[in-house]
Amino acid sequence: MVAPGFVFGLVLPLLLRADASADVGFRFASYIDNYMVLQQEPAGAVIWGYGVSGATVAVTLCQDQETIMKKVTSVKAHSNSWMVVLDPVKPGGPYEVMAQQILGRRNFTLRIHDVLFGDVWLCSGQSNMQMTVSQIFNATSELSNTAAYQSVHILSVSLNQAQQELEDLAEVDLRWSKPTLENLGHGNFTYMSAVCWLFGRYLHDTLRYPVGLLSSSWAGTPIEAWSSGRSLKACGVPRQGFMPSDLETGPSEYSVLWNAMIHPLRNMTLKGVIWYQGESNVNFNRDLYNCTFPALVEDWRQTFHDGSQGQTERFFPFGFVQLSSYFSGATPNDGLPQIRWHQTADFGYVPNLRMPNTFMAVAMDLCDRNSPFGSTHPRDKQTVAYRLHLGARAVAYGAKLTFQGPLPQKIELLGDMGLLNLTYSQPVQVQRHNKIFEISCCSDHQCKWLPAPMDTFSAQTLALNVKSCRDSLAAVRYAWTAWPCEYKQCPLYHPTSALPAPPFTAFITNQIPRKKPESCAGILGGAKGRPQGGKRKARWSSPWGGHVTAEVTEKQIEISGSLKGPFVPSHSSQPWYRAGWAAKHPTRHRGIVLAGIRCCGMPLP
Repeated sequence: MVAPGFVFGLVLPLLLRADASADVGFRFASYIDNYMVLQQEPAGAVIWGYGVSGATVAVTLCQDQETIMKKVTSVKAHSNSWMVVLDPVKPGGPYEVMAQQILGRRNFTLRIHDVLFGDVWLCSGQSNMQMTVSQIFNATSELSNTAAYQSVHILSVSLNQAQQELEDLAEVDLRWSKPTLENLGHGNFTYMSAVCWLFGRYLHDTLRYPVGLLSSSWAGTPIEAWSSGRSLKACGVPRQGFMPSDLETGPSEYSVLWNAMIHPLRNMTLKGVIWYQGESNVNFNRDLYNCTFPALVEDWRQTFHDGSQGQTERFFPFGFVQLSSYFSGATPNDGLPQIRWHQTADFGYVPNLRMPNTFMAVAMDLCDRNSPFGSTHPRDKQTVAYRLHLGARAVAYGAKLTFQGPLPQKIELLGDMGLLNLTYSQPVQVQRHNKIFEISCCSDHQCKWLPAPMDTFSAQTLALNVKSCRDSLAAVRYAWTAWPCEYKQCPLYHPTSALPAPPFTAFITNQIPRKKPESCAGILGGAKGRPQGGKRKARWSSPWGGHVTAEVTEKQIEISGSLKGPFVPSHSSQPWYRAGWAAKHPTRHRGIVLAGIRCCGMPLP
């Protein structure tokens, strides 16, 4: 256990942990300590701790023995806790924070010194966030590069789990500290998080004021361990599942890390969060990640906003790393590209409607097959942190800069020419690669993915050769593999920022077909989806697998089967999307969603 502060002028012992008894002693919360960074203006920083029920607590902020402000509160009876919200303070320091408990004639005083005001960022996730500076490329140089960053202070939370939500941290591995060679590279997967440290360092280069970094990560942990019970319930996550034994290295029980390592921090005023997690969900509740991750973001935002008395922004900036590559041998693995897609709530980019005020660092081109920690743990964390900091500058600080790679804004099939034309929203630098783009070619209710070689390209357009598909062209995808390219050798980048184009998958809706597709509208026509004739059947298949059968009678449409995703709102006009949703929610969609859709060239059964 780490003592959260020093007591001056007293010989009375102070209890360092909170418990349920009436006289818990007088102390700051576990992470309120010397050298801490408090959130600067326009928010107010929260100072809190524990004391004796009914006592008065006065908190004073001082600088050079001058009182800046004083706040008075009382200790709550039911929790033996006290809390004050400081007035907004400009970045800088150092300051001293003094808390005095008054109970009758007894006074107890606590002080913490060398307190700075700046921006506070929480860093969380699994092993790629937990990797320390000593484990990355150029570790010796990075560990010695601390002199210019003495106002970037760091804290690392101890590994703990709990069955119930804790009010305070059980312990802290690394108390608030200035960066040193020893505490940046304490050991493998301990402290300090390399991504967290480098992210803060890059931010400091731009901001030129203090930055506080808290790392709370645990290797080999699924998102369910970091999620509250309410967010898991909102996504329909089944009761406690079991991770494959070859994946589990950390706690996987639902909510235990949320309870012990995140919830206790909720009273802190934050600027934002960065997150690096997902590997443990490639084969564990993968299909739910497009809900569990956005739900985690929303739940953390609400919890920190409420816990800080509204001082942490309700939609504070939340950044994350889209998973890098790892070597899975000769066996194709569709799980990793699916998780990358689900990290964006199946949009392929952020911010989006389901994940506002978020930013993403694409890392699929930062592969490291020779990493001594396994290819799952690439050592180039400098580029990861740099790309994250670009997103933070744009989303959290409003800088006008490029923070994400090129995305296609228009996809058009030129059937007569055998080309699929992609128009990008920004300039694109192209290096030829004949297998990284694939098209879904459908015939006789079956779809298969075929390579789509690059044909011609210009500053913002790219044409793919799709002549290999002689049937119906349904979809296109990019970099949909666990290992899409070698280190920084993917074919598409932004020309000046060197940011890679993210992976994507999309239905092809804007097309000049080679032959007119057969229509399902006649079979499923009629007002509000009601059929006009006798009993008929229609069947749809998805490029991602599965099929849905609709059996139409005079009075209803019976839907059976299931389709594999992605089902996103922008694809709602597609037969796979509408039939898939109808099958998943038959009571809500029966007899309605299939009206007037087309089979896109697939013959009817």
